[in-house]
Amino acid sequence: MGRDGKGSVGFIGIGTMGREMVRNLLKAGHGVRVFDVVEAAMADVVSEGAVGARNPADAARGCDIVITMLPDTPYVEAVIYGEDGLLKSPPAGRLIVDMSTISPVAVRRIHADLQRADIGFIDAPVSGGPLGARNGALSIMAGGEAEAFARAEPFFKAMGTTITHAGASGAGQTVKLCNQLICGINIQAICEALALGRASGVDLDLLRRVLLGGSASSWMLDKLGPAMIAGDVGAGFRIDLMLKDLRLVQEHAQALNVPLPGTALVTSQYVDARAHGEGANGNQALFRVYDRMTNQSTG
Repeated sequence: MGRDGKGSVGFIGIGTMGREMVRNLLKAGHGVRVFDVVEAAMADVVSEGAVGARNPADAARGCDIVITMLPDTPYVEAVIYGEDGLLKSPPAGRLIVDMSTISPVAVRRIHADLQRADIGFIDAPVSGGPLGARNGALSIMAGGEAEAFARAEPFFKAMGTTITHAGASGAGQTVKLCNQLICGINIQAICEALALGRASGVDLDLLRRVLLGGSASSWMLDKLGPAMIAGDVGAGFRIDLMLKDLRLVQEHAQALNVPLPGTALVTSQYVDARAHGEGANGNQALFRVYDRMTNQSTG
């Protein structure tokens, strides 16, 4: 990290979220080396100033920090432990930050393995979706040592506005899973309210406006409500990804003997959505489950 507060970042995983996060790192003046297994995914950010890499080790070369933003636990493990992985070829600054949503158990194992190799590791999943990523307004919840968090924080500030050190390794993922639990059940509650309002003949745009003005207001109702009402299922945060997160929630809860009946119910509805071909659609497509159950539709 230079005296001007600018540093060099290796960024692995240039998907919907990662692409916008890289753009904000570039806007903040950081140098960024990028890698994705889909080479074409790197094209836009390379044209905007990032440097393309051949593999994770190449992405890490000469960097202060490496950030990973990947779909699930096995992808992160492959980047860490693979032939061209970060355990063998860490960044020069010997700090790795995973901003994916993955298993807290896997996080603690990765942390221990990297710690033995004198490599810092922070789990720092995010909330805010593609819009938050685009606007540099993500909520970032981080787990790991305070010293490693302090070194990562200048880079977090380029991507988020709410940045919290949640505790020891795995704490960031635990907080994120709690976030996803609430989001999933909130979306389900909105679906049920809209289904009841529709069956009663209430104008759904009016219903949403009224609910936003009272104690039922929520980010999900504000941002996803219009798409639900319009029947727009265009992907933002996909059904498949939320289902993966809810699976992680349940796995974590079962390991701790914590019953989560509400989460179990909404997970079954996400499974129903995927079974009907909705996996690549946005979270708002959960409303189609209610379309089928009530034999009605929106849009």
